[in-house]
Amino acid sequence: MCAMSLPAGRNSAVDAYRGFVMVLMMAEVLQLERLSQAFPSSTILGWFAYHQTHVEWAGCSLHDLIQPSFSFLVGVALPYSVARRQSEGAASGRMFGHALWRALLLVALGIFLRSTHSAQTNFTFEDTLTQIGLGYPFLYLLAWRSPRAQWTAFTLILVGYWLAWAIYPVDAPGFLAHWNKNANLGHAFDVWFLNLFPRESPFVANGGGYLTLSFIPTLATMILGLVAGGWLRQSAPALPIRRLLTAGLAGLALGALLHVTGICPVVKRIWTPAWTIFSGGWCFLLLAAFNWVIEVRGYRRWAFPLVVVGLNSIAAYLIAHLWENFIAESFRIHLGRGVFAVFGEGTEPFLRGVVVLTSYWLILYWMYRRRLFLRI
Repeated sequence: MCAMSLPAGRNSAVDAYRGFVMVLMMAEVLQLERLSQAFPSSTILGWFAYHQTHVEWAGCSLHDLIQPSFSFLVGVALPYSVARRQSEGAASGRMFGHALWRALLLVALGIFLRSTHSAQTNFTFEDTLTQIGLGYPFLYLLAWRSPRAQWTAFTLILVGYWLAWAIYPVDAPGFLAHWNKNANLGHAFDVWFLNLFPRESPFVANGGGYLTLSFIPTLATMILGLVAGGWLRQSAPALPIRRLLTAGLAGLALGALLHVTGICPVVKRIWTPAWTIFSGGWCFLLLAAFNWVIEVRGYRRWAFPLVVVGLNSIAAYLIAHLWENFIAESFRIHLGRGVFAVFGEGTEPFLRGVVVLTSYWLILYWMYRRRLFLRI
């Protein structure tokens, strides 16, 4: 059956990795934290619940790797996109114009999704799509530069960003206070910048500590993906598994070293330079793992459900943000208000999530069968 085969002419491992990331995001509907609270004696449920939530501040869970992986994969895909458009005869000016248009659409889409439950446009720039959009034009320009120039840009971004935060005056004692929640350089910038836009009430602080300026180190994450994408293209048809593994382990070691020595904490919410390096290490390792299993070992059929999602990541993002309540309420309307409580109140949120998540995938599978892929 043709729908059960992976697309030809692509690195299916990249699509599967992207699908894995999107499934982790969509799986928030499973509400494993509530399920764990209903069964507090289950250590396994507690472990899964931990990895489906963001850590409070410093540290890392599996859920924390969603946004850096998505950003990293934007960089991985860019060398392929540039090469394809060049082969089609696209002029460099037209290609840069497309990059600017794509960046604008990503920012606008991010703001739109953040405004769906607001009385007016909610101008905020810390979500995944706007962060990628703000950095994308710079990433595109770097795609034309040598790997040495890309690594130089990566280093200058992180060192410069760290230095700006380190010298910014703060009231709390201790060097690491420069990276405290809502008492740092990025927070001060947002109190000024976000209040330039019309708002329901003046911006005071982001409840999670997220920042507009995080797009700068997010650009560094995308540069790591750009480097990885270049390695994949240059080594084809071979795969640079050893190089990816080396980069991954080096990233984990350096990021952890910066954290434990007190030079820079590993904090995803404000995307510290140490987080950029540490999470980038995980991204390299995950890319290596998916390539080794799928492309080297040839175990491909298991990845088909992930590829279905990965080929339509923007559609998956929109569906997860816009359709959850519609799908759940549709089942309740037509099958009864207690349809998700058949196994008890403790499992009701989880069963609801299973039904909604399955519906997400079936919609994306329908789009896959009809070759409907949403692109920006």
